[in-house]
Amino acid sequence: MIIQPLRLSADHDLPAPLLTELTALYASHRAYHALSGDFRDPDDIRPEQVATALAGELANPDVEVLLARAQGRLVGIAITLARHPDPADPDPWIGLLMVDAALQRQGYGRRLAVLVEERLRAEGRTAVRLAVLDGNTRGLAFWTSLGYETFAHRPDLQKGRPCTVLRKALRPA
Repeated sequence: MIIQPLRLSADHDLPAPLLTELTALYASHRAYHALSGDFRDPDDIRPEQVATALAGELANPDVEVLLARAQGRLVGIAITLARHPDPADPDPWIGLLMVDAALQRQGYGRRLAVLVEERLRAEGRTAVRLAVLDGNTRGLAFWTSLGYETFAHRPDLQKGRPCTVLRKALRPA
């Protein structure tokens, strides 16, 4: 698996084939999007909605969108935040890690998480945080299986949704 940062074109558009792949990836997670409320209708996620969501993420200079590919196929996406808006929070965040639902339980998510952690470690970061929406029991089980520990319970900053905040120390390689 390789990860590559998403780069928009000069006119800030996603290439149509990539947008089609990303839309299929997002649409494969109906239950998550029903829980998150990120899309108006989780049964009908449209390319323009995905493009808008990603453009909103990339408008923040501290955000990096990483595309994960295996054998040329888009298998996942990770969105990281270098600095949390709270100045007292020193850690980078994983804002989203999503693997094509048809490929789950095959090790792609674990590998993508490790690659993101390695990338952060190479930047000299010593820990990483993330938030799991309350009710996302599969997500919470996934992250705790990777060594993330509950750090706090609080609403997320974007929509005030209740979350479990997890943290993992990044030990030197």
